[in-house]
Order: sequence, then C-alpha cells, then structure tokens
Amino acid sequence: MWKFEHSVMTMAKAETIWNLYSDISTWVEWDKGIVHASLEGAFVAGTRGLLQPEGQDRLNFELKEVNPLRGFSDVTDIPAAGIQVHFTHHLVETAEGTRVTHEVTITGPNAEHLGPVIGAGMAEGIPHTMEGLVALALERELRHAV
Repeated sequence: MWKFEHSVMTMAKAETIWNLYSDISTWVEWDKGIVHASLEGAFVAGTRGLLQPEGQDRLNFELKEVNPLRGFSDVTDIPAAGIQVHFTHHLVETAEGTRVTHEVTITGPNAEHLGPVIGAGMAEGIPHTMEGLVALALERELRHAV
C-alpha cells in the first residue's frame, strides 16, 4: 500500500467547495492535471464516471461514499496494472475556516512496486490541485458577493 495526504486551510465555505466537488464539470477548472471528467448519473455513491489525466487514457472510477458538505471518496480500479487508486476528499469547518484534506491510497498486488512510482506524481500534483480548488471557491464567493 502507498498513501499520501495533504491539507489546506481556506476562508472559502465548505458549501462552495462542495459545489465544486459535486459539479464534476468544474474538475478540469481546479485540477489542471485532468483533461476530462464525467459522471454517468448523479453525484451519489455507486455512480460511475470517466476521468482522463493529462497525457493518459481515460480511466473508469466509481463514487464510493458521498457525504454532502463533508466529503466524498472514489476508487479507480486499474486491473492491468494490478492496483486500485482510492481518493478521499474531506471538508471540516473550523473557527479558522474550512480545512480541506485530499488523501490518495494505492492498493492491490502491485501497490508496493507501482505505488511509489505513480504516487510521486500525485504527491507533487495534489497540493497544486488543492490550491486551484480553494482559489476557484474564493473567486466564486467573491463574484457572488458583488
């Protein structure tokens, strides 16, 4: 197993960030490593979708847990590589703002070997993705406040 977690604090509201999470069409705006994201239904547990990281083939994923305003998780099974990539996104409102945490875990028979290789790029990209997410959330809040 391989795992990476990163958190940021933001003044953006959990509701605004949740709206960006649950509207999958916005994923390509805040995650510059994604060139395509789509769902085959509502943003609820069990719904499947397609995700295409930049420079890679499209991958199928499934929403595993969806807790409005608190977070969601999804899994991408890559049988040819012998791994599953699990993403978890948490939102916690605190007195200081909203804590946003993204966690990625790679499991499966080849996780010990491929996890560090594939995970290195994810570990590098996730902080930038989260910066994009909170910046877009703050921009939307500012735009709606005017």
